[in-house]
Amino acid sequence: MSVDHDLEGQIAEWRAYMQRRRELRPTDAEELEDHLRSRITDLTESGLRSDEAFLIAVKRMGSLDELSREFAREHSERLWKQLVLPGEPDAPAAARSRRELPVMVLCAAVAALAIKAPSLFGLDLSDDDGAFYARNIALFALPALAAYFAWQRRVGPRVVGVLAALFVLGAVAANAYPLRDDSQSTVLTTIHLPIALWLVVGIAYVGGDWRSDRRRMDFIRFTGEWLIYFALLGLGGGVLTAFTMGTFQAIGLDAEGFVSSWLLPCGAMAAVVVSAWLVEAKQSVIENMAPVLTRVFTPLFAVTLLAFLVAFAATGNGIDVERDVLILFDLLLVIVLGLLLYAISARDLTARPGLFDRVQLVLVVAALLIDALVLLAITGRITEWGFSPNKTAALGENVVLLANLAWSAWLFLGFVRGRMPFARLERWQTRYLSVYAGWAWTVVLAFPLVFDFA
Repeated sequence: MSVDHDLEGQIAEWRAYMQRRRELRPTDAEELEDHLRSRITDLTESGLRSDEAFLIAVKRMGSLDELSREFAREHSERLWKQLVLPGEPDAPAAARSRRELPVMVLCAAVAALAIKAPSLFGLDLSDDDGAFYARNIALFALPALAAYFAWQRRVGPRVVGVLAALFVLGAVAANAYPLRDDSQSTVLTTIHLPIALWLVVGIAYVGGDWRSDRRRMDFIRFTGEWLIYFALLGLGGGVLTAFTMGTFQAIGLDAEGFVSSWLLPCGAMAAVVVSAWLVEAKQSVIENMAPVLTRVFTPLFAVTLLAFLVAFAATGNGIDVERDVLILFDLLLVIVLGLLLYAISARDLTARPGLFDRVQLVLVVAALLIDALVLLAITGRITEWGFSPNKTAALGENVVLLANLAWSAWLFLGFVRGRMPFARLERWQTRYLSVYAGWAWTVVLAFPLVFDFA
């Protein structure tokens, strides 16, 4: 009997994807594969070609997420164990899985201790040294997080060298320029360096394969889940802090110094790594939360932005372009893009456009109009008063956002009208990450030279 190599290749690819589902044991995957092969045999015997039979068999079995959830419900006792325990003892990666928890703890400890290292040189978390810690906050935890992913992804020496060089470059940019603490460039570095270095972490997360659209989308999904876990750990840390201070105060001891100097800063840095580990550990075991929240907040934000546009047209009031207001609008537009990204990440690319897609189109168009209004206000202020670091940064960021929103709206419109595949929108969003990274590095490296030392 001849072997259909194309069919075997398709089944092998399907099996490899299934084996990445952490809630499925090898025996479960084998059972599903047997079921798939049986369906393919039945379909080919009825006259279908093998490639057609494969696609129909997979479709009839349901999506892999549905299969995974079905197995998870049937074997619910595995779910929480797999958050902290290694996989199957006979699995090839079992030994590596057993090391993941200790490696994570080591990286979290490094991040926690890193924020205390400047105290060895006379710098502490006081008001006098607050500007130093603000500029360098991303350099305490993100190198440890990148190291964790570099170990986990087994990246090569070349990628490790690139990661190290970029972190060193960030450290130089944050500390080499002799800027005043109240300089606008200092504030901009504080805001933009974490963004630039987070995308460096992205290089480690994708194992150095930054050109892969799929891997960049994986990093986008990870970022949303990480934010949620970090916020949850922060809430838990707040409860722990309150209990710590209250219980020690009950016996006449003041723990405020320990909490402010050690517990809060070290805990926050460690939580950066722990949150990432939790996202990785529970991946595919519990349904991702970011896309679910997207379904809730997309309509709410769409209504809010439409209400703002109506109020703007009715009152005729201009937009204030003070720094805090510009940051607020930029955060609003970034949230809109985040909602768009996580909706994309959870969507079936082959499904037809529905009501939620039209709501997203309304959201993106409303955000595009608001961004255009903000840009008009910024350019008017620059024309009147000239360039400054704040206004230039706001101008550049809103141009970057405008380009993304405009093209996203065009692609969304084409998809809703049935004239464009949804995959084009996904590719566009993942590839635009490099533009954000480039702008963040430009602000950090070039703005002090242009505005403070020109």
